[in-house]
Amino acid sequence: METKTESIVFGGGCFWCTEAVFKELRGVIDVMPGYAGGPDPNPTYTSVYGGDTGHAEVIKVNFNPTEITLENLLTVFFASHDPTTLNRQGNDTGTQYRSIILYADENQKQESEKFVAKLKEDGVNVVTEVKPLEKFFPAEEYHRDYFKNNPDQAYCQLVINPKLQKVQKEFSQLLKTHSK
Repeated sequence: METKTESIVFGGGCFWCTEAVFKELRGVIDVMPGYAGGPDPNPTYTSVYGGDTGHAEVIKVNFNPTEITLENLLTVFFASHDPTTLNRQGNDTGTQYRSIILYADENQKQESEKFVAKLKEDGVNVVTEVKPLEKFFPAEEYHRDYFKNNPDQAYCQLVINPKLQKVQKEFSQLLKTHSK
């Protein structure tokens, strides 16, 4: 039996953080860090980091919608970064760290816009962009599984670990290791 797979792209600051968070979730098949949202036809880490490409650091999340809903993914996305600060996540500043959702189809667009509208209705000043995905550029190999491959690195300990702990605490029912 073939597994149904959908993809959506999220940008919520440094892709090392977002990749580590989404890899924890049951129903997430694969997470690929990369670049999207800008016009540059050949983005690299160096050019995106410089802030001149228009691209954001993002992750492409391939998921099984029968195991995890888009609403659950959006809930974790908004809880695991600050969607109220324009072009900044912690010490990372610039358009490359903006909050962005790049949808693959009309359903994802409507659900993402509805989610953002509900947050705004609840008084959250969301600055997250919701746009169609035009092109996704996978990041260089050394960015993939960054947290898994560099757990003792200072950034991983000081920035990624606290985010993971928050997600593990708040969303334990959505984790791959959660017992049913």
